[in-house]
Amino acid sequence: RAVRAGYQPVSFLLGERWLDQMMPLFERLVVREGAGPVPVFVASMELMEQLTGFNVTRGALAAFRRPRQIPVDEFLGGVVEAAGDRPVRVCVLEGIVDHTNVGAIFRSAAALNVDGILVSPTCCDPLYRRSARVSMGTVFQVPWAQIGTCPADWPENGSAQLHALGFKTAAMALSDRSVSIDDPALAAEPKLAIVLGTEGDGLANSTIAACDYTVKIPMSHGVDSLNVAAASAVAFWQLGRL
Repeated sequence: RAVRAGYQPVSFLLGERWLDQMMPLFERLVVREGAGPVPVFVASMELMEQLTGFNVTRGALAAFRRPRQIPVDEFLGGVVEAAGDRPVRVCVLEGIVDHTNVGAIFRSAAALNVDGILVSPTCCDPLYRRSARVSMGTVFQVPWAQIGTCPADWPENGSAQLHALGFKTAAMALSDRSVSIDDPALAAEPKLAIVLGTEGDGLANSTIAACDYTVKIPMSHGVDSLNVAAASAVAFWQLGRL
């Protein structure tokens, strides 16, 4: 997925059994315009474990150059342009600190047609190894950018940027003014940013106040909330069915 998304590889390290399966990929890299030689290191699984310090269960690793961080205005402009005439759905991750949850959210975003993801400066890195693995590589596939460069940039500046580009914001949170996720007004929005908060505490009060909607997923059996990754999948499915 990383290669197909245009990420520039630095090197590959793989178990012997992977070499034949990976050859078509390496051949595509050779013919890619402007691509230089990329070293491919092949080793036994035992040696790979000694080198990396853990059991490489999949048998293949790669290092890629991190792409340029795209400014938010440019990023959202590209997302809107790519969507054409259809409604646009993006997601904002505020301060999510578990790499597993970030990876799972990206996987749901890819599966359920979310156009892009914005991460706050306090959110963990989607390109961290565990995030990439849990996402099944979709962190390379789903367009994403960081909204702001320091914690003070979100939510004030970030919300202003979203609103300036015509987005309405929906905070996933429980409050007295929360509307159900199946509210027709949400589905009718041409540009909607779904805002998800950190594990445990959820969204900051200032974020909820800055959003146009506060949205809840109706619950049963006394359960008050879902894990943020599970909640994201429900939100993407409901709000992306257009």
